[in-house]
Amino acid sequence: MGTAQDRRQAAPGAFTAFARFVLCGGAVGLASSFAVAALAARIPWILANALITALSTLLATELHARFTFGAGNRATRRQHAQSAGSAAAAYAVTCAAMLALHQLAATPGAVVEQTVYLTASALAGVARFAVLRLVVFARHRSQAAATVHSVRPLHATATATATETVARTCVPTGRAELSRAA
Repeated sequence: MGTAQDRRQAAPGAFTAFARFVLCGGAVGLASSFAVAALAARIPWILANALITALSTLLATELHARFTFGAGNRATRRQHAQSAGSAAAAYAVTCAAMLALHQLAATPGAVVEQTVYLTASALAGVARFAVLRLVVFARHRSQAAATVHSVRPLHATATATATETVARTCVPTGRAELSRAA
C-alpha cells in the first residue's frame, strides 16, 4: 500500500486525468444543470446559474485536487482562486449560450434549454481541463522555472558558463526549496 505522499507524487497521465475530469466534472455539471433548472423556477435563471456555479466550482475543485490530478490532498486557496477564474469564464460561456438561445427562440422547451446548457458546459469544460491541468494543478512548475532560469548564462567565458550551467541543473532541488523559491 502506498502512503498519501506516494499518491500525491504519482500524477496521472493526460488521458487518465481527462477521464477522471469528465467523471468528476461531468457528474457535478450534470447535477448542477438540474439544480439550476430547479432553482430558476424560484429566482431569475442568471442568478440561479451564478449560485450553482459557485457551489459546484468549490465541490469540483476539491474533487479535482484529490482525485483528478492525483494531488491526493485538499485544494489550496490559490487553486480555488484560479479554478474560480476558469469557472467564471465557463459561466460567461453558458450565459452567452442561453442568451443566444432565447434570442433565437422566444420560448424554448426544457429539453432544448438543457441541451444548449450542457453543450456549452461541455465545451467550457474542455477548456477548463486544459487550464486546470496546465496551470492550476500543474506539477513541477517551480522546478521547470528554476531550471529555465538556471540555464541562462552568466557573464563569463563560454567554458565556465557551460560548466556552471551543468552544475546548477544537476543539483537536486527538494520540495522545501521549491516552496521557498515560489
